[in-house]
Amino acid sequence: MAKDIWSVADLLRGDYKRHEYGQVILPFTLIRRLDAVMTPTRQAVWDRDAKLGGIQNKQRLLEIAAKLPFYNTSKQDLESISADAPNSAKNMQDYLNGFSPNVEVILSRFDLDNQIARLAEAKLLHQVVGRFKGMRDLDKLSNHDMGYVFEHLIRKFAEDSNETAGEHFTPREIIKLMVNLLIAPDADTVMGDGQVINILDPACGTGGMLTAAEDHIKSINPKAKVFLFGQEVNAEAWAVCQSDMLMRRQTGLIHFGNSFSDDGHAGKKFDYMLVNPPFGVEWKKVKDEVEAEAELGHAGRFGAGTPRINDGSFLFLQHMIDKMEPVEGKGARTAIVFNGSPLFTGAAESGESKIRQWILENDLLEGIVALPDQLFYNTGISSYFWILSNRKDRRLQHKVILLDARDQWEKMRKSFGDKRKQISDAQIKHITKLYIDALDVVADETHPNHTKVKIFGTRDFGYHRITVERPLKLRFEVTEDSLAVLEGAKALTKWDGREALIKALRGLVGSVWWTKKEATDALHEAAAAGGAQWPSKAPLLKAVWAAVAVSDPEGEVQKDKKSDVLPDTDLRDYENIPLDEDINAYFTREVTPHVPDAWIDYDKTKVGYEIPFTRHFYVYTPPRPLAEIDAELRDLEKQIQKLLGEVTE
Repeated sequence: MAKDIWSVADLLRGDYKRHEYGQVILPFTLIRRLDAVMTPTRQAVWDRDAKLGGIQNKQRLLEIAAKLPFYNTSKQDLESISADAPNSAKNMQDYLNGFSPNVEVILSRFDLDNQIARLAEAKLLHQVVGRFKGMRDLDKLSNHDMGYVFEHLIRKFAEDSNETAGEHFTPREIIKLMVNLLIAPDADTVMGDGQVINILDPACGTGGMLTAAEDHIKSINPKAKVFLFGQEVNAEAWAVCQSDMLMRRQTGLIHFGNSFSDDGHAGKKFDYMLVNPPFGVEWKKVKDEVEAEAELGHAGRFGAGTPRINDGSFLFLQHMIDKMEPVEGKGARTAIVFNGSPLFTGAAESGESKIRQWILENDLLEGIVALPDQLFYNTGISSYFWILSNRKDRRLQHKVILLDARDQWEKMRKSFGDKRKQISDAQIKHITKLYIDALDVVADETHPNHTKVKIFGTRDFGYHRITVERPLKLRFEVTEDSLAVLEGAKALTKWDGREALIKALRGLVGSVWWTKKEATDALHEAAAAGGAQWPSKAPLLKAVWAAVAVSDPEGEVQKDKKSDVLPDTDLRDYENIPLDEDINAYFTREVTPHVPDAWIDYDKTKVGYEIPFTRHFYVYTPPRPLAEIDAELRDLEKQIQKLLGEVTE
């Protein structure tokens, strides 16, 4: 179907550039879909509209006649527009003006007026409308399959425009796995009578995740009332999503705007939330609004901290945590797709580390699932599901599940962009079961997937970052190099005594002193003998000593005016010590045996949090024996010689 729709580009070629095709194809696909759904009740709508005449507020009555939450009162349709080429623009506008207000809002997100005028001027409008009218299968596709069509088209247009397709499109098997992990632990709860469930996706694109979540819940409990809410900043994706919600008779709200600066669901709480935010997208455009809200602390959405400006992933996560239904009520579960960066980016006490710390200390993180690479259309990097809950199972409280599913994939018959792998239904079921049974899998060492699941305490991801100092040891010498450093020292540039001092010290070239006092006496004496002035100001003295001092393990230990040992900044090192381990015991065991003169600068100790996922699942693979490698190389050399021989013949 998507290929059939894309063939309309043959009509546009020449009058439109390739990256402009989507400006026509996407809105007309949407119009054709709406037209196909409305066709059975168009006559009933016309009849009811005629009887109601000029009555105000007749929208609900016309919806009843249409048996849909939208309608069109225009006597024009796609067939009449395509059949009357000279009046196609006028008839098309009449048709569009006949839509109900909720559809008018959707279509307003497209630049339709300009496109209609442009197509009419090129004498293409009636042909384009006729081509879409001839696409009979559009009225046979389910909403689910129509979602595939729209997402395929958006992805193709994004690629042609050199945009990031991943901002709009998440592969459906990824959505299915995410929904399973989010809802499967609650299957018994979802089955209950009178269930009213609110679901949010704050970067919903065309709504694939929302509709998949609704379908999954309905498959468990057909009587459940599910309300879908979303927000999307891309106008075309929002329009497609909103039209899908209309056809599904969803009464939730899909808000148009940026979730960070324009919270479309302020004050509302949700039972389930899921999102695939754009990877590594900066938030510079909304920096002022985000930082202003962050200053409110936990009275706002970003009280845990703000990440670096070039990746807003953690802003999405905090936005969702703020909207979790309180545990005093039903509580909530949240799933988000991340790349590897949020696991470890940011040093101790950085914005990212503080956010991880806040999430873990509040026991919100339930689990992380590592996915295979090459699953997405615009990137081949590995990705991770983060599952959060404020009503974790009692046995999982203050614990985190790590599940390695990187080997759960099968090769696609045909690649789509960077997507070369997919997860089968059987693998989705397998991963979901492993996650639900994580505690039992970890406890059973004989389980075939025992090594794929690990469970850690929330504090296991915390650490103290200590600063290890070593004494500054110096010898002092005058060489041609040190004199050159003195001559080029910026601090001495404007000092009148520079040239005289360098001349006076030249006679000491080759001299070495092992204490600062000896060096001081010798330098003072040489300066006085040469009639040079010795610098009295601190910046000048600092420049002189920087030129003649050389770090040396056998040198004199340097001290300040209080007789405290000075640290050597070049030898400064850092150690990350598990949060619950005694710092001094660790230092005595791991550091002191190697550098006995080292000490800890306690004033610089920081607390950090990171989740080194790959380290926990690393399996050492020993290198092959050298004899085996050597034999393989000799065999390859023989093959090369044979091939070269055939070429020369």
